[in-house]
Amino acid sequence: MAAVPEKEPLQLFRTLAVHPDLARSMGRLGALLLERPRLDPREREIVIARVTALVGAEYEWGVHAVVFGRPLGLTEAQLAATVRGAADDPVWSPRERLLVRLADDLHDGRHVSDEFWAQLHSQWSDDQLLELIVVVGWYRVISQLLVSTGVELEPWAARFSSVIVDNGAPQTHA
Repeated sequence: MAAVPEKEPLQLFRTLAVHPDLARSMGRLGALLLERPRLDPREREIVIARVTALVGAEYEWGVHAVVFGRPLGLTEAQLAATVRGAADDPVWSPRERLLVRLADDLHDGRHVSDEFWAQLHSQWSDDQLLELIVVVGWYRVISQLLVSTGVELEPWAARFSSVIVDNGAPQTHA
C-alpha cells in the first residue's frame, strides 16, 4: 500500500491474493476512489469511516483512521462519532452531517429521497454524488468481506476502543 510503504502488505490484500483476478479488479476501483477522486479526500474519509463502523469492520476503519483520516484532519472526536455518534452530532459541520446521513440512509436500505437528494445536490455535483454512492457501496463490500472472513487486524491500525467517550469528551487511548 503506497500510503504505508514501510509496512508489510495489508492483511486485506493478502486475503484477496487467493483470487488474483478479483484482487486486480478490486484494486483498480479502489485505486480510482483513493488516488483520483472527484470528492474532497477528507469528506471521502468521513463516509468511509462511517460505513466501515456501521458494518462493524474495525479492520478497515482502523487502517483508514491512521493512514487517511487523521492526516486529513479528522479529529478524535470525529472518529469517535463515526463509531458511536449520529448525523446530528455536534462535531460535524452542516455539510458533513449530510455525508453521515447519506451513509446511514444507504446502510439502512433507504433510498435517497427527492428532498434529501436536493440537499445533497446543493453541495456536490452530479459526478461527486455518483462517486459518494459508489464509495458507500464499495466500502460496504470491503467491510462485509473483512467481517465475513475474519481478517486479522493490522497491529498498527486504530481500534474502535481507541476512541472512548467519557462525559462527552473523546479521548485516545493506546
